[in-house]
Amino acid sequence: MNIKNSWLKSGYVDESVPTNIDLKGEIIRLKEEKDAIIMGHFYQKKEIQDIADFVGDSLALAQEAAKTDAKIIVLAGVHFMAETAKILSPDKMVLVPDLNAGCSLADSCPPEAFAEFVKDHPGHTVLTYVNTTAQIKALSDIVVTSTNARNIVESLPANEKIIFGPDRNLGNYLNSISGRDMVLWDGACHVHEKFSVEKIVELKKENPEALVLAHPECKQPLLVLADFIGSTASLLNYTKQSDCCKFIVATESGIIHQMEKYHPEKVFIPAPPNDSTCACNDCEYMKLNTLEKLYNCLKYEWPAIEVEEEIRKEAVKPINRMLDISRQFGL
Repeated sequence: MNIKNSWLKSGYVDESVPTNIDLKGEIIRLKEEKDAIIMGHFYQKKEIQDIADFVGDSLALAQEAAKTDAKIIVLAGVHFMAETAKILSPDKMVLVPDLNAGCSLADSCPPEAFAEFVKDHPGHTVLTYVNTTAQIKALSDIVVTSTNARNIVESLPANEKIIFGPDRNLGNYLNSISGRDMVLWDGACHVHEKFSVEKIVELKKENPEALVLAHPECKQPLLVLADFIGSTASLLNYTKQSDCCKFIVATESGIIHQMEKYHPEKVFIPAPPNDSTCACNDCEYMKLNTLEKLYNCLKYEWPAIEVEEEIRKEAVKPINRMLDISRQFGL
């Protein structure tokens, strides 16, 4: 078959994987043979998390991409994460299992429109969330993640004019806890937008001893209900350290796999979305990645992520600034 044509049509290598092979064993063999590292986001399917060499949130993945010696980085996450790895490691091959694994938040911020937005607010420092395309990063002064956003915002002078994009919910939360008045781009994550406050209230009534954990990409009414607000990694760490034995988790449900691995004796309840047919809230883009696609992308070294060098040179500057500030705060 013509692998390249297959990839161009589908966004992944569309070849059936033999059912009689040890799929996990073959992935490990290919990884070692090709000097590859598999990096998985917390929102991936549990079988991908379990086979990954490294599992983390966006900040941790960026840090790992910056320091790995592997020749090939396989980024099991979404497209902007693979772009970030390529920006930081231009001489390495960066593969993704499925190019269709995009991000609704990144898509909510078109580069041309954001460039006009920045132009309309002269004299502002441009902070952008890591959940953006390389073009948006190239327009930025500093990139932030949900882990380091507060520290980075508060590291800037109190009177500094700031644009924050693209997530309005995270931006509003940062304004509320920092006392800033950042100008916000009107974007959002479709997963965190869908959580049902009413259903979470009902869950809390049924489980009064449970603590509500929420990601700051959630809407403000949900954050008001939360006992703890933090990045995906922060939520995980909180469950490790807390004496509580039951949690209602308002972020993408993939993180619950890691929570259960560390504390199988605790109860983790996924917060439900507005859709009455669902008991948990999954990102369909994250879940596009499968072991079969992971195997094929390693075998054929497709699809590979490329970033134009002119854009990469500009995009790496705000990422490096983020990493420098993160190191200052020990993040």
